[in-house]
Amino acid sequence: MIPQTDNKNMVFGEFIALMALMMSLMALSIDIMLPALSQIGHDLKVLHDNDNQLIISFLFLGFALGMVVYGPMSDSFGRKSAVYLGLSIAIAGCFMSLFSESYFFMLLGRFLQGLGLASARIITVALVRDLYRGDEMGKVMSLIMTIFILVPILAPTLGQGILFVADWRMIFAFILGLSMLVLIWFGIRQIETIPVAKRTPFSFTDIFQNLLLIFKNKEVMGYTIMSGLVFSAFLGYLNSTQQIFQDLYQLGAMFPIYFGALAIAVGLASLFNAKFVMIYGMQTMSKYALLTIGVVSILFFFIAFQSHGQPHLWQLMTFLAIVLFCFGILMGNLNALAMEPLGKMAGLGASLVGALSTFIAVPFGFIIGQSYNNSILPLVLGFVIFSLLSLATMFWIGAKKPIQL
Repeated sequence: MIPQTDNKNMVFGEFIALMALMMSLMALSIDIMLPALSQIGHDLKVLHDNDNQLIISFLFLGFALGMVVYGPMSDSFGRKSAVYLGLSIAIAGCFMSLFSESYFFMLLGRFLQGLGLASARIITVALVRDLYRGDEMGKVMSLIMTIFILVPILAPTLGQGILFVADWRMIFAFILGLSMLVLIWFGIRQIETIPVAKRTPFSFTDIFQNLLLIFKNKEVMGYTIMSGLVFSAFLGYLNSTQQIFQDLYQLGAMFPIYFGALAIAVGLASLFNAKFVMIYGMQTMSKYALLTIGVVSILFFFIAFQSHGQPHLWQLMTFLAIVLFCFGILMGNLNALAMEPLGKMAGLGASLVGALSTFIAVPFGFIIGQSYNNSILPLVLGFVIFSLLSLATMFWIGAKKPIQL
């Protein structure tokens, strides 16, 4: 049960909704922009089409750096203080992108947005870890992801709809308004799960010593690396999806419909995982999801190769639906597996897990995206390589019960 106070009546459903919306701010800041990337690049005089992907990559770069900060901060000063600071930085970055007249300030604003939104991502995971344990934590994360997945289903269509009546700046105005709404909702309704008496005094020495303990934990590091490797392929997909669908397959304004349809596969996977993870466990679910991605991707690589990297649209959609379904299973499970041993260090652990996995994913995802050459082969090869590397990491971890820190 979620703890209650006299003036806070946060029931389970509202907690799930708020946590899902907090996690969704980052996804929204990515997916709602996808239909506008080429227009932003044109207006801000970007020379090469692939460079428009930096609008996504810089957001993730700031996100990775931000995740290093908010976990230790929340352990020392409370979960709510970290969210207040982070969302304030994100709102400032949104203002900068909204009024930018050069690509430099656009990217700087996106970096600040990622830097700030990392707080919502980190504190959401830490709050869930504060309140739940084991496979139950995996179930709660899956429920959060089930609501969260509505964002990639609806956000590109929303972005395209805004572009029909206004320019891309109104997209940033929408993100700005929603960020302020979340900040107010969280401030009024969410209780502080780390009372003052249980907070850890802020100390660089203690942080360093705790980091060493975490780094020495095979399960935490192994599942964090797995999460980063899996996310590398997915980030490569996010970086290149607009060019694949709008340029290669000439879908134009229909792109959000196809992107949203694929996002449904991730949502269905989260529901599937929430039901079966309590029966089979997170490790088993993750292992078979990775095996499926690897086998299907290898087979589809040879199919795509026969058509010079430009298979029929229905073939590509089928492949991506299967792969993204498996990714939906992995999203909550790998995070929960990495966090499970981190009892008293949930905040610091959430920072390390999130930051390291994103630092792994950003450069590899960038390479996959920049490799786009009017062919889907780089993307498919990315899924092959990183699923197999993740499986190898899982075998290295083994199946023993994690040691609690």
